[in-house]
Amino acid sequence: MLTGMALEVISSTSAASDRAARWLADWDGQGTHRTATAGDHAGAEWLAVEARALGADAVIEEFALDRLDPVATFLEIGDKRIAAVPVFDAPPTSAGGVTGRLGVAGSGAPIIVAELSPRTVYSGEFERLRRTGEQTGFVVVCVGEQPGMGLINAESFRRPYGAPAIHIASEAGDIVLAAAQAGAEARLVADSRRTPAQGRNVVAVLGGDLARPPLVVMTPRSSWWHSTAERGGGIVCWLETLRALVAMPMTRPVVLTANSGHELNHLGLDDFVERRPGWDRAAADGGALWVHYGANIGAAGGNLSVMSADDALRDLATAELSRQGQSFATTAKNIVPSGETRDIHRTGGRYLTLVGTNPLFHLPQDRWPHSIDLPAVIRCAAAAARIVTTLAG
Repeated sequence: MLTGMALEVISSTSAASDRAARWLADWDGQGTHRTATAGDHAGAEWLAVEARALGADAVIEEFALDRLDPVATFLEIGDKRIAAVPVFDAPPTSAGGVTGRLGVAGSGAPIIVAELSPRTVYSGEFERLRRTGEQTGFVVVCVGEQPGMGLINAESFRRPYGAPAIHIASEAGDIVLAAAQAGAEARLVADSRRTPAQGRNVVAVLGGDLARPPLVVMTPRSSWWHSTAERGGGIVCWLETLRALVAMPMTRPVVLTANSGHELNHLGLDDFVERRPGWDRAAADGGALWVHYGANIGAAGGNLSVMSADDALRDLATAELSRQGQSFATTAKNIVPSGETRDIHRTGGRYLTLVGTNPLFHLPQDRWPHSIDLPAVIRCAAAAARIVTTLAG
């Protein structure tokens, strides 16, 4: 394992800062990273090249999906046409859309309007609203910490349900909510097509005998927008961890995976586990140990949390983050993660998650450099590298 001094300097050298800034700027320059789009593919190719440059034999694993491609999405109220984005796990409309009276939930109106944040999907409220009543349309007025189009993840992407549904940016909220209160007539259009496509996971295998349960280091790398703070901090942690691992001998196999399909109910993780049956189970049943670099690590104005049901992993993360001078909170052990390790938690697997908050969460304004706290990203990456090399050594 690398010495403590060797890893501590990651957080204090200009080289570390230069690497992180370059990686984040490269990521931001790829465009939007929605699964199986051009920006997502560019991100996979770029990350594989960076991993190989650090000395890893990185490969791209593809998985099939029917990508949703919007054709026309809007809400018309009288002579006003408001641009919208589809809800990606709702059925489409025809090109003509659906018409009817607007109203709030419980009003009995054909087209329901509700103010919802991107995090609503994790509470179950979004699904409850969409499965209630006989509505013919559903309008989400996006509500985030900042104005904009804060999209909600598609937890049922492969099994669309409910009425056709769309997102409206918060800036149009007053108009749409007033129309709903007045019971105004409207037309909702969510015309889209499904296109066969491939998502891409970037995977690197380092050291050890894969007959033994491995250590898996995972970060999602797809999202609705550029999502530079949402995804970029995890990417930097992943690359700095890889950089540390290739310089040391390991006593156990380590597999690093950066997965697409995050915003579509973790399709990439599903494919990764399907290729490696049993890795998501408890360690006693031959499962892997998982370290997850989640959303918003080092986001400007954000706060970091440590999540794990395992005391030893919590203690290790606490020690290494404290060593780097990085502030954080530790969640209760029974809290179910909202990201990829939610799936590991539910199968009894052993995991550690680093995850943050972000005032620009799921908003198109999440861009380099203003959405990033670069010193925080560097501190978190240094701690992440120490955590993983300790577990791998």
